[in-house]
Amino acid sequence: MRVLCVAEKPSIAKELARILSRGHFDNRAGMHKYCRNFDFPYRLPPPLGDNRDCQFTVTSVLGHLTETDFGDDFRRWSSCDPFALFDAPVETRVTSDLRQLERNLQKEARNADILMIWTDCDREGEHIGHEVVEVCRAVNNRLRVRRARFSAIIDAQIHNACRQADDLDMRMVNAVAVRQVLDLRIGAAFTRLMTMTLQTRIPESFEKKVVSYGPCQFPTLGFVVDQYNRVQSFVPEAFWYIEVTTMREFEDEDEPVEVKFAWRRNHLFDFDIALDLAKETVERPMATVIKVETKPTTKRKPYPLTTVELQKSGSRLLGMTPKRVLDLAEKLYQKGFLSYPRTETDEYDRQFDFMSLIQKQTHDTAWAAYAQKLLDGDFERPRNGRKNDKAHPPIHPTAAALNVDADERRVYEFVTRRFLASCSSDAKGKETSVEIVIAGEYFSTSGLIILERNYLEIYPYDKWAGKKLPDFQPNEQFIPDSCNLLEGSTSKPKLLTEADLVGLMDRNGIGTDATIAEHIAKVIEREYVIAKKEGKENFLVPSTLGVGLVEGYNAIGFDRSLSKPHLRRETEHRLVLICEGQQTKAEVLSTSVEEYKEVYVKARRDFDTVVNIVAEYLNGEGEAQRALRDAAHGGRRGARGGARGTGTRGAAARGAGHGGGGAAGGRRARQDSDNDDDDSDSGPTPGGGRGRGSTRARGARGGATRGRGARSTGDGDGPAAKRPRKEANDDHPPDCSCDLPAVSRTAGPSTANAGRQFYACSKPRGEQCDFFVWADDGGSATVSAPARPQAQRQRSTATAARGSRTARCHCGLEAATGVTGSGPNEGRAYRGCPNTRNARCGFFEWADDDGEDAAGRMPPRGGGGGGPTNACFKCNEPGHWASNCPNA
Repeated sequence: MRVLCVAEKPSIAKELARILSRGHFDNRAGMHKYCRNFDFPYRLPPPLGDNRDCQFTVTSVLGHLTETDFGDDFRRWSSCDPFALFDAPVETRVTSDLRQLERNLQKEARNADILMIWTDCDREGEHIGHEVVEVCRAVNNRLRVRRARFSAIIDAQIHNACRQADDLDMRMVNAVAVRQVLDLRIGAAFTRLMTMTLQTRIPESFEKKVVSYGPCQFPTLGFVVDQYNRVQSFVPEAFWYIEVTTMREFEDEDEPVEVKFAWRRNHLFDFDIALDLAKETVERPMATVIKVETKPTTKRKPYPLTTVELQKSGSRLLGMTPKRVLDLAEKLYQKGFLSYPRTETDEYDRQFDFMSLIQKQTHDTAWAAYAQKLLDGDFERPRNGRKNDKAHPPIHPTAAALNVDADERRVYEFVTRRFLASCSSDAKGKETSVEIVIAGEYFSTSGLIILERNYLEIYPYDKWAGKKLPDFQPNEQFIPDSCNLLEGSTSKPKLLTEADLVGLMDRNGIGTDATIAEHIAKVIEREYVIAKKEGKENFLVPSTLGVGLVEGYNAIGFDRSLSKPHLRRETEHRLVLICEGQQTKAEVLSTSVEEYKEVYVKARRDFDTVVNIVAEYLNGEGEAQRALRDAAHGGRRGARGGARGTGTRGAAARGAGHGGGGAAGGRRARQDSDNDDDDSDSGPTPGGGRGRGSTRARGARGGATRGRGARSTGDGDGPAAKRPRKEANDDHPPDCSCDLPAVSRTAGPSTANAGRQFYACSKPRGEQCDFFVWADDGGSATVSAPARPQAQRQRSTATAARGSRTARCHCGLEAATGVTGSGPNEGRAYRGCPNTRNARCGFFEWADDDGEDAAGRMPPRGGGGGGPTNACFKCNEPGHWASNCPNA
């Protein structure tokens, strides 16, 4: 019996042959220069074999064999209206430069009895395996097809995978096929629309440039632009806080140590109130200890390692791009040093063999002694996370890697230390907290003694520092050495790092854990985003073109914006449903294509808005452009352009050179789907406030005065930046988002803007829109974006009529309706956010409370809603898609 084994890469094929043949195989040339054939006998037990030697041949492909593209009638950019690409016939064929590889497979398959697929065990690998099957069965339709499943290239797993091979998962194959077609249609249609229009309207900037669109690429760009807008629109606010210090003798110290007590109120934005309270603490300075508490504390060891966490930690700790980290992990996997690096799983199966893997680490002198301690009784089972995809275990070392290059070693070291740390005990310590009261104000301090470092001994990436605290006794009284009124200010948020962006994309369903890094690399390569190196990390700044495109599409007023993650996330969720057998390939294709058709029609109708705003950013010399250039100074990429990039795992959804734009991506271009539409996450948490002064008052002497210099503490974002709206005065207030004259109000005395006038919606509480503007800012409405350069602007004709009574959630989307299934409200209708569970905004209202104007409703963000979510784009009537329009 002859068995043909096909791996995804030549390096994997060679390792499979080495393991299965126990190092004794014939190595002969294939018909493709990179893909050789390895022959050897192998005893295959039932049910596949009969315990007699079979003749095995192991060969490989180079990722995807085939590409999906339009036929000749639609491939040229001038051949049709881009809208026709949503329905144009597509073809799947072997990529032209892989014809020799195809011939090699067919030659080997002609005399084979079994075709065994050894591609990577994920969705893309399943589809590549199906491509191999189609090519081989074209010359031998009697082939029995089996699928070998493995997570690491180690002897035991490979032999078990061979003997227990099962069937290809056609649901996973269909999910990838759907994504390929969607990416081709959507990417090609929008890329041609943008490129041809911008080349015609702004030839000096786009004469020879391709402005590509990808369903994952644009939401990725949107996250970067959103965070940049937050940074630019930030306005710091001053605050004040009281800090108490005392000098204490300490048993092991020759000199007294200073103990600082933090204010329970944290800080106040009202200086007069803070000053009054500070005066009280100076005039009545006696401090009374009201609580001394000592309790055990722990620092938890890390969870097992997932792909997303590898990319985030690798970027933050190793100073590499997420793509570089994943590429190096892939190389280490191919060499047999790491398990499969693409996994969402952060918990190990109960039967997982930890000891044999830890034993292998005793051969590496860097941590041999620690590994031996685990074997000698210090082992503790890793924590369980929340995900288990049942396909692969968490990323872990599978062998000692002693002969690898420097960067591979750094990634391997991180993975290994993480694995050994997860097999250790939590760090343990003793924490003491002391609380005092002075003139009715409460202050506290704490100390920490580390008793057992445990996992921290092997995992230097986590920090836990001890802090000595002198003895205090309950009911003890003392006069502090100082009571300081200090001034700080809210601190500016930071631009996104690549690690931040990985987290945002993962939480919002943009791409998969294995392709997120490629999407980030692609927006940088296409010069929509600039990577600015600071220390170990890359901070991401949008280019003028990137901001112009995102702001342009946002100004059109889509209900589900192309630069937001909602559309792409919904597509990715549907692909998961295909894999679970809950939806069919045809259903998902039809639904997703119709959604993007409607978005395309609106985008084309109002594309002048995009053109005008892109021109403003590219050619203007205003404050917004200067800010972008300053932010991007020293970045890795220029601020203009949009040239098409390339992928890294195959050619499955081609489109490149034919208006495919975001369609090519994959595994030789490792491909992935693109999801769109969700309000972006808030980005990285703002840092601490900057202290600006102190005035000390020793003991009871002297009064507390306004301080000017000190420590830093944190606060959130300041007010959003202003976008020009019509000028307002006392006689002509601005209109709110309801198109009604706004009402003038005055900020309360306990706020940082006490006495300052502002305009707000005039409707009663509960019915108000979220309009807000300071009166002394000339009537400029607040939004989460810096002011765009002034120029001709067109308001979208597609914006929904003001005052629409359609209930919307806080994301600005039309609320979904449901009925409670049990409990005291059984059968009662309600409305909620239509997003997936992890992305829901928390909106909820009973359908019978105040009709359609229930208090939970918020107006759409980003400049308006685009009419009914499910309205037909041909007749604008809800309840059906354009493909079934009865009025057409």
